[in-house]
Amino acid sequence: MDSLTDNYIKPMTWTTADIIDATKGDILLGDIKSAFSGISIDSRSISVDELFVAIRGNIYDGFSFAGDVIGQGVSGLLINKDKANGLPYEKWRKKGVVCIAVKDTTKALGDLARFNRKRADVSVVAITGSNGKTTTKDMTAAVVARKFCTLSTKGNLNNEIGLPLTLFRLCHCHEWAVLELGMNSPGEIGRLADICLPDIGIITNISHAHLEGLGSIEGIMRAKGELLEKIKPDGTAVLNADDRRVVDLANKTSRDVLFYGLSNSAAIRAESVIDKECGVSFTLILPSEAVSINLGVFGDFMVLNALAAAAVGYLLRQSALEIKAGLEDFKPAYGRMNILMISRAHIIDDTYNANPDSMKAAIMTFKSLKGKNRGAIIAGDMFELGEYAEPMHKKIGSLSAKSDIAKLYITGEFAESVAAGAREEDDLLDIFTGTREEILEDLIDWLMPGDWVLIKGSRTMGMEKIVEGLKSHA
Repeated sequence: MDSLTDNYIKPMTWTTADIIDATKGDILLGDIKSAFSGISIDSRSISVDELFVAIRGNIYDGFSFAGDVIGQGVSGLLINKDKANGLPYEKWRKKGVVCIAVKDTTKALGDLARFNRKRADVSVVAITGSNGKTTTKDMTAAVVARKFCTLSTKGNLNNEIGLPLTLFRLCHCHEWAVLELGMNSPGEIGRLADICLPDIGIITNISHAHLEGLGSIEGIMRAKGELLEKIKPDGTAVLNADDRRVVDLANKTSRDVLFYGLSNSAAIRAESVIDKECGVSFTLILPSEAVSINLGVFGDFMVLNALAAAAVGYLLRQSALEIKAGLEDFKPAYGRMNILMISRAHIIDDTYNANPDSMKAAIMTFKSLKGKNRGAIIAGDMFELGEYAEPMHKKIGSLSAKSDIAKLYITGEFAESVAAGAREEDDLLDIFTGTREEILEDLIDWLMPGDWVLIKGSRTMGMEKIVEGLKSHA
C-alpha cells in the first residue's frame, strides 16, 4: 500500500500545534513540531505514539497514570492546569515528552474532537431521543453506507467522552458520520452537538427517561430540543411526526424539517405494516417512490426507527432500492429485541436498557409475538426516574398483567411496586420476586417448549446474566 492510500484510510495524525490550536492549552514541555498518531484516554491500551489525555472521572483521575504511560514510552500528555506544579520536568524533558495543560481535560477532549470533525470535512447525522437512538443510528449507518464511506458510533459511545472517541476515528476517506447523542442532564445535547456540528439532526421521540436529572417531561423536551438549533443553518431536522412533543419542537425551529412516521402527514411513512415470523414488513412511501421493506426485527417501533433512517437516505438522494438494501441488511445489536431459541422456548433478549416507554413497547411486541402461547415477563428496575420511580414501576406491573402472561418475575429495588401494579389488574397472576439467581433457578424449572419469555431492565441491573444462565443450562 502506498503512503497516500495508507494515510487516506487511517485516522489523522496530530501535531502539537494542532492540539494547542484545538484546546487553547499551554505547552509546558516539548517541541511544537512533535506529532502523534492519535489520542487515547486509556493507559492500558495506549500506543507509544499517541497523546494521553488525563481525564478526571468519577472513580479514577487519569493523571494518576501519567507516570505509567511515560514509563511505557508515551511521549505526549494533556493534563489539567491544577496538576502542573510538581511535575518531573527535567526527567520528562530528557525523554522528549510533550506536556500541554488545559483548564478541563474533559472539555479539551471535546474541543479536539470538534477540531478533528472540521478538518475531516465530513457531513454529520446526529441522533437523539428517549428511545431507539442506537437502533436508528445503526439503521441509518446501514443505509448511508450503501453509497458513502461512513463512520458510525460503536455501541453507545454517545456522551462527552464517547462522542470524541468516535470522532477521533475519522479518516480522510469518510464522507459521512452517523452519531448518537445521549444525555441525562440539561445542556449535554447542546454541548455534544457543538462538538459534532450536525448537518442532519434526528429526534426519535420524547418520553419518560432521565427524569431524575431533568425533572419533568418538559425538561426532557427542552433538552432534546437543544439539538435543533445546533444543526447547520442549511441543514435539516428529521423528526417523528407521530410524537406530539417532537412536533411541538418542530414548530419552534428555524431549520428545514422532514417528518417521518405512520401518520399521513409524514413525508416519509410506512403503510401495510405486517408482523411476520421472521420480522416486520411494510411499504416504504417516499415523496416520489414506494418500495416494500422486510426488516429482520420485530415491533412497530422498529418501523419508526427504519423510517428515520430512510428519511436520511432520501435527503442524501439515495434511491428507494439503496434504502431498502441498507434497511434489510440491518442486524440488531446484542440485547435489543434479540429472539433466541433456548430449550425450544422463545427468549426475547431486550436486556440492554429500559425506561417506561421502551418497557411498554417491548411488552406490546411480546404480547403480539407470543400469541396464545404461554408467556412470562422478567422485569428489572428502570433507573433515573427520580420521584416518578414508584408510579412508573407500578404501571409496568399493570401493563405486564394485561399482556396475558402466565408468570411475572421481578427483581430490584422497585419489585414490590411492579408487583402491586400487577395485582391490581390480576390478583391471581403468578408473581415471583427475587434475585437474578433465584429467578433463573425458578425459570429453568418452569420453562416448557413453546413458551415465550421477555427479559428486560436497565443496563446496570445486569439482566443479560439471566439470558446467559439460560444458554449455559440449555
